[in-house]
Amino acid sequence: MEHIKVTLFSQNVDLVAFSQQNSLHGAEAVAQRISEFCALTGNGSQEPVFCITDPEGSVGTDRFPRSSIQEMFIGFSNSPQVLCKSSLSAALYSFKQAIDNEDISNVKVVTSSRRRGLFQVYQELLFTSAYNFEYRILFDNLSHDCCPADCFGHGYSTRTGGISYISTLSSLNLFCNPRRKDSRAVVAENLRRLGLQAGFHPQQFNLIKCNHASDVWVMGKPAPDSYDGMVTNRVGVVIAAPGADCMPLLFTDPVAKVIGVAHAGWKGTLMGIAMATMNAMVSEFGSRPADIVCVIGPSVGPCCFTLDQDSARKFHAIHPDCVRHIDSSRPYVDIRLATRILLERGGIKPEHIEDIRVPHQSDSTLCTSCRPELFFSHVRDGLNFGTQIGFLWIK
Repeated sequence: MEHIKVTLFSQNVDLVAFSQQNSLHGAEAVAQRISEFCALTGNGSQEPVFCITDPEGSVGTDRFPRSSIQEMFIGFSNSPQVLCKSSLSAALYSFKQAIDNEDISNVKVVTSSRRRGLFQVYQELLFTSAYNFEYRILFDNLSHDCCPADCFGHGYSTRTGGISYISTLSSLNLFCNPRRKDSRAVVAENLRRLGLQAGFHPQQFNLIKCNHASDVWVMGKPAPDSYDGMVTNRVGVVIAAPGADCMPLLFTDPVAKVIGVAHAGWKGTLMGIAMATMNAMVSEFGSRPADIVCVIGPSVGPCCFTLDQDSARKFHAIHPDCVRHIDSSRPYVDIRLATRILLERGGIKPEHIEDIRVPHQSDSTLCTSCRPELFFSHVRDGLNFGTQIGFLWIK
């Protein structure tokens, strides 16, 4: 059987829900990896080559078209096929179909040591012993100058992929409440499914006990009855913040190896939960604000969220841009902007505060109320609403 080469590399980092702002570094990283691969093959190969990139990077977009990657492979008799599907599993399944059409069963995989493990997981799921895989580690010395995903596992859930069937909870509801209709068993299964995809075990999982206030639990100390922030420096412990219009905030310090999460609704924002979480990282574990990165997860946007005028004026006092139509009976309020402003005033660098956005749409912030296909929303769905989460752990 004929041999085939696969280059598996990342143009960005794992869980790029964090932002698209480093796409230039991503393009440079891809170019570096292709240069290394070409050098390995002597600037040419008679074997078919497939190039698999991160599903949510900028490869395949106008900013970084597939043709620009193909042109980087110097001296190859056949133009490499670039696979940038909606997920890695989809890309590898397309790859399997392609080699099956050519009756190819011997595969050489060139990747990093960290991504070899990920590839091998999908190898077990998608391929049988009829295929032979040979791995070559090449890209371990190529990474971003600042690469939090090398230190942390992190992500945000959406509403898809679970077993909840009630319309407002369907289908990956991750919070059980006596006032809602999902049982603990259903939520536990949804969490198991998320952990399987994200790479954590449910027994390692710790979810904030919300009270829409500003208490923060430092793991290792006695836990309060309720808390909207949580910080730790323990390796392998998964901490998570819920949200269904409220913001799940993720904090990482790659220097001190400290993490934090916070649940920030409008009340918690005014009470200072974001700053309280950052301050706990500083006081308890020696973090410096300038080293901390914060990601603002999916939340209701100023397009859909209104408050009474007295509450809205408190956001107006943070910054006038946080409120629209201040003289109306129900002004529109931007809790995300208020959080960003407060964090910047607290010492976090503006470039270290990132918004979750639609992939490849840098001007599109995710509003939970506007996106029923992706997110649960209390504003939109009423009292029996589901919950998504932001989650984080130290590797």
